[in-house]
Amino acid sequence: MIFIYNDYAGTHSTALAAAYHLNKLPTDRTLTKAEILNVDFFNKLTNRDMGRIIFHGVDEEDNSVYTLGRKNDKLVVPALKNLGEILQDVYQGDEKIIFSNTSHTVPFAMTMGGLFSRRLKIDRIGVPLLVLGAKQCYPNIIQLVNYTKQAGHLAKTKTVILENKSFS
Repeated sequence: MIFIYNDYAGTHSTALAAAYHLNKLPTDRTLTKAEILNVDFFNKLTNRDMGRIIFHGVDEEDNSVYTLGRKNDKLVVPALKNLGEILQDVYQGDEKIIFSNTSHTVPFAMTMGGLFSRRLKIDRIGVPLLVLGAKQCYPNIIQLVNYTKQAGHLAKTKTVILENKSFS
């Protein structure tokens, strides 16, 4: 299976989701500031990275985990789903592709932190807000990752889009 966690910037909630998915973070407690800031790609992507599918690793079941920053474009994921279906049909692939939207896990503090840090380049304000937001939303992200894995196993189709609106 291929898991692609996606949201607006692809550098905060998606990076956390990928890290939780790959068991790189503890799930039994709130993360420390250092743990949050050391997550691969957390708060490190720029506008040039938008639309780029970024590999994070392979999970314990040999599934690949990626992230994607899609901005506000609601057509990116459906287009990728369609492309995946075409490639699977042409090359007789049977690898499921699961697109999981992490946007609904993002609290206001993380949104503002991303604005200050990534857009305005004011890390002194943005980074503490990002850390606060990550600490606020970690239970929802863990729940979303578990749901995403389960949905992947239960999926009857080759490609699945999970909007995950119930994880806010």
